[in-house]
Amino acid sequence: MAGDPKRRMIESAMYLLATRGLQGTSFSEVLDHSGASRGSVYHHFPGGKTDLVAAAIDHASERALAFVERTGGAGAHEVTATFLQMWRGILSRSNLEAGCSVLAVAIAADVPELRESAARVFRTWRTRMAALLQKGGLRRNDAKGFAATLIAASEGAVALSRAEKSLEPFELTAAMLLEQVDTLLLERIP
Repeated sequence: MAGDPKRRMIESAMYLLATRGLQGTSFSEVLDHSGASRGSVYHHFPGGKTDLVAAAIDHASERALAFVERTGGAGAHEVTATFLQMWRGILSRSNLEAGCSVLAVAIAADVPELRESAARVFRTWRTRMAALLQKGGLRRNDAKGFAATLIAASEGAVALSRAEKSLEPFELTAAMLLEQVDTLLLERIP
C-alpha cells in the first residue's frame, strides 16, 4: 500500500471498520494491513485508537460526500441513484463483506467522543444530501425528511445484504427509495 504512513493507517482503519466492526479493528490489525511501523501509531495518533477511528470515519465521510457531490446540479432522482450506486459498489466490490465504517462506530462505540464523531458525520451527510435533493427539485421539508430516510434505509439495506449474503435486500430498498423520490418530485408539479 503506497502513500504516507498516516494516510495508510487511516485507510486501513476505515476498511477494517467497514468489514470487521469497531471491536475487530485493533492497532495491530491496522498496522498489519497498512504496513506502517508500530512507532508511527502514537506519533500520528497521540490519542490512541479514538484518534485513529475518528480520522477513519472522517475520511469515509469525505469520500462518500465527494462521490455524491459529483451530482451537483442533478435532479433529486439522480442524486438518490448516485448515493445508492455508491453503496451498491461497496457491497459488490467487497463481495458483500463491507458495510459502513461510520455505522460500525455508531453502534459499537463506548467512548462518547467516537459516538459524537459518528453523529457529526451522519448530521453532515443529512445536511449535504438535503441540500442536494432540494437543489434537485424537492421541497425543503421533503428534502430534509427524504435525506434522513435515504441514509437510514441505505444503511439498513447494506446491513441486511451483508447478513444475507445477497444484494436482494439492498435492491428492493433501492427501488422503493427511487420510487419515493419520484413521488415527492411529482407532488411538486401543479
